Amino acid sequence: MNICKRRARRKIWLTSAICLIMTGVCPVSARPVPAQAVTQQSAQPPAAARPVGTIKSISGNIITLTPDSGSDVTIQVQDATKFVRIAPGQKDLKDATPIQLTDVQPGDRILVRGKLADDGNSVVAASIIAMKKADIADKQSREREEWQKHGTGGLVSSVDTASNTISVALPAVGEKKTVAVHLSKDTILRRYAPDSVKFDDAKPAPVDQIKPGDQLRARGARSADGTEFTADEIVSGTFRNIAGTISALDASAGTITVQDLASKKSITVKITSESQLRKLPQPMAQRIAARLKGTPPDASAAAVSVPGSTTPAANAGSGQAPSTNGPPSGNSAPSGAGGMGRPGGGTGDLQQMISRIPAATLADLQKGDAVMIVATEGGPNSPSTAITLLAGVEPILEASPKSSASTILSPWSLSTGGGEAATP
Repeated sequence: MNICKRRARRKIWLTSAICLIMTGVCPVSARPVPAQAVTQQSAQPPAAARPVGTIKSISGNIITLTPDSGSDVTIQVQDATKFVRIAPGQKDLKDATPIQLTDVQPGDRILVRGKLADDGNSVVAASIIAMKKADIADKQSREREEWQKHGTGGLVSSVDTASNTISVALPAVGEKKTVAVHLSKDTILRRYAPDSVKFDDAKPAPVDQIKPGDQLRARGARSADGTEFTADEIVSGTFRNIAGTISALDASAGTITVQDLASKKSITVKITSESQLRKLPQPMAQRIAARLKGTPPDASAAAVSVPGSTTPAANAGSGQAPSTNGPPSGNSAPSGAGGMGRPGGGTGDLQQMISRIPAATLADLQKGDAVMIVATEGGPNSPSTAITLLAGVEPILEASPKSSASTILSPWSLSTGGGEAATP
């Protein structure tokens, strides 16, 4: 019986190991126990350690690991340490390839199984499971492409748990469109953590947690007319849409204060390395504003062409390709929908235009700037964290109802750009 239990525990650990390396969710702290704690418990065996993270450097038989939480960890590799490499997406270790220390390099993801060293400041590795940085990036790229090609998303209008159907309003600057997202027993449902901008922090959650006003993104198959969508996977979350002017900036704290047009209140928003900041060129902002006002496409295109050029402003800033890091990005319009310069569309082209604008920084913002923000909810003791911030939007705010200006954005319209693993 004890042998069976040990085998069951080992199988669970091996399965969890695959997920840990890809998602960065580690149930056991990667930080070593202080030396004094080891001294006080000298009669007990060394504490087990299973840090997971990205290799920072390798020197001799020492690996410096940057874990997904906590400070850097020193990994001591011994002659007896077993190394294996797995491909992203592998479900177990039956096809794992034996490798050596010389086969891993900085940037690779690893999960270490070992014991706390006698010095209390490092981990003696018994085994190491590795994934190549390039393999992870390739898998993430393919998954992002899948979400872009076969995805849709917007604001939840209603949820019918009886029929397993969610009505979603697609973000657009022209005619408003709604899609009915249908769930099945095989649909994967996940939900963002309350104060996280990371896709990997999304956890399994039942459909009854999805509420009207939530942001939702689905991957699956759409009907020919684009009004029905059968979802294979859904991720949702409660986010804040903020539109207003900056009333204060604190570069040292990494925060801005926005006077929200809808609530008439001051809202403090945290800007992190994972926040995506963009500043719209004025011609592009005017073009979007013209669409919001209902100006005919041909007239709006002519009115906001870049001076000295025959190219409409919709192409302004398109010299930079979208970032390849982050959660599912892009917002493909349903079949038959037009683009920004064509009737009936706007979703996909708008998000693509925004994603191609060169990134901005907090230093590019100043008091009085108009901004539209999608942010986390925040909490009583923590400010909202910006996911997407779009500046240079004065014409848009003038043309749009104050209560809905920022809803043309989506948390998934831009990549997070803040880490290696941020795709489903």
